Amino acid sequence: MNIAVEVNDVRQGELLNVSAAGPAPKRIIAGYGFWIFLLSDIVMFSALFASYAVLAKATAGGPTAAQLFDQRNAAMETAFLLLSSYSCGLMSLATNSRRYFGTFVGALVTFLVGAAFLNLELREFQGMIAAGAPPQRSAFLSAFFTLVGCHGLHVAAGLVWLVLMMIQLSTRGFQEVVVRRLHCFSLFWHALDVIWVLIFTVVYLMGVLP
Repeated sequence: MNIAVEVNDVRQGELLNVSAAGPAPKRIIAGYGFWIFLLSDIVMFSALFASYAVLAKATAGGPTAAQLFDQRNAAMETAFLLLSSYSCGLMSLATNSRRYFGTFVGALVTFLVGAAFLNLELREFQGMIAAGAPPQRSAFLSAFFTLVGCHGLHVAAGLVWLVLMMIQLSTRGFQEVVVRRLHCFSLFWHALDVIWVLIFTVVYLMGVLP
């Protein structure tokens, strides 16, 4: 009987200690929430990839992937995005060391190369539409523009986010919340890089196979 009472006292004490500790730190909550956002984004892109795989041959007598895709342009897009991912990693290292110059230079290179990638993608879309291959031409083109365009919108949103973060860094310095947001941006940007590598492989490389 005494043992049971002691066990209950210990359990109650542990509960009191947990309650006294309070909620989890904000950085843990924010990080957990951001990982949920990234995973939900991956689920969405997985659905878009599946749709494209099903509709890739549904050209409705219109132009095919082999007729439309410019492998050189796609390779340049890939090189630009990989380079931006590298500069983003350098920016993260500079942020960890609290070095303003390295952080701003890394952010600037990331922005410029990311904008170059986006420019190439928009020019590709314009060229396809001008050649009579708009999204409504076939199920294949609808799936292509949806998948690649969704990734492009994420890149554009990332560039806006990066500009806002540099403004915050200029005005607030390396505060904890600013550093946390920069790390979240870095995760977001690297995730876009991984998704683009999959797009380049599945859409542009496999798309031209007979």
